[in-house]
Amino acid sequence: MTTNCVIVSQRYPPEKGGNASRIHDTAVNLGDEFNVTVLAPSLCYPPGNFERTWKRKQTERDEGVIVHRLWTWQPQRENPSLLCRLPYYVIFALHAALWLVVNFRQYDVVMTSTPPITTGFPGLVAAAIGNPWVIDVRDLWIENSIALGYIPADSPLVKAGRTFQRLALHSADRITVTTETLRDAVGDTYGSELRDRVRVVPNGVDTDRFSSVSTPENNDSRIVYTGNIGSAQALEPCIRAMQHVSSDNALLQLVGDGDEVSRLKSVTDRLGLEDRVEFVGLVDRERIPEILDSATVGLAPIKDSPELDYAIPTKLYEYMACSLPVVVTGRGEIKRFATDTDVGIHTEPDPESIAVAIETLLENPEKRVAMGQDGHRVVSEEYDRQAIAGQLGEVFRTLTVSGRRESCTTPDPDHD
Repeated sequence: MTTNCVIVSQRYPPEKGGNASRIHDTAVNLGDEFNVTVLAPSLCYPPGNFERTWKRKQTERDEGVIVHRLWTWQPQRENPSLLCRLPYYVIFALHAALWLVVNFRQYDVVMTSTPPITTGFPGLVAAAIGNPWVIDVRDLWIENSIALGYIPADSPLVKAGRTFQRLALHSADRITVTTETLRDAVGDTYGSELRDRVRVVPNGVDTDRFSSVSTPENNDSRIVYTGNIGSAQALEPCIRAMQHVSSDNALLQLVGDGDEVSRLKSVTDRLGLEDRVEFVGLVDRERIPEILDSATVGLAPIKDSPELDYAIPTKLYEYMACSLPVVVTGRGEIKRFATDTDVGIHTEPDPESIAVAIETLLENPEKRVAMGQDGHRVVSEEYDRQAIAGQLGEVFRTLTVSGRRESCTTPDPDHD
């Protein structure tokens, strides 16, 4: 009998960002063995890019996956304040929890994706009803929010958030994380007894969609960044690095949107780099492989912060699948990954160092080709999204075989 699973995620395509694509590809690839339903909010992210809707629920089908868009507050301003973000998170969590209560006979296992930590509330409700629950932890949201200056460490919200996160993690049947470092951080922060519940399910890429059809030596000097333009990315040093790149036709393209766009545009204008830095904005995700395939170098810059030690962004795997050599910054996992393979150059997150790394690749086409080929080989062998979805599917199967529910019904996409 086919297992029915529900995935609760704060973001889902056509919204942008690494987690939206991760959840989409995971859900679609799980669909070969499972009946998959996704609960996601009304389209909102990045704020201001989608019109508000007041419909309580909208249902669509996405490559065999049933997607329920549940109404929540939708901020419209770039970089909304915490007070504007909270209703977006909390109302969706309450709406998703209500859906799980009303439809409790329609699923066998629930996975909630965090951040935000508020998705833990529908997970707690599912567990209370008696269904196996998996928390997919992509980062420690509270610790990162403090490190990036979003919230002070002594805020009452921090104490309340950590208490809630601890309750959620200790209530879940399994915890999935993207890296070994994040697994250790979960145990160190929220209790060593959680380690036995943690399974590493890395990020990856759909290698059927992301693949190179050209060779780097035929490209011009185009450096590309795709994804969220936010506080965790060391993008200002990348912009400033363009002052030091000697190639006259070198162009940095920032493809995406996020909280930092307005500020970074101001930095670009102030430095007089309008001809060397292009803000492309949001594009349809189907265009990303084409954009990467015509680029010369991919950027995956992460800020040098201990709270981001765990991070390996999805964009890195996408660059590699398109045989694009990379320049990365950051510590921990991404540094180890870059130095243990020959997919690109790791450098310090300062303009001069980034410029040297970029010029090294621009001036050595043979090196670019070799790194691109190695990157494509690595993702094809180890980080294909279908294989990674299979790892998650094994987690689900283990829980449902020994799970709390003995029977289920086939989900009805029109029932609420």
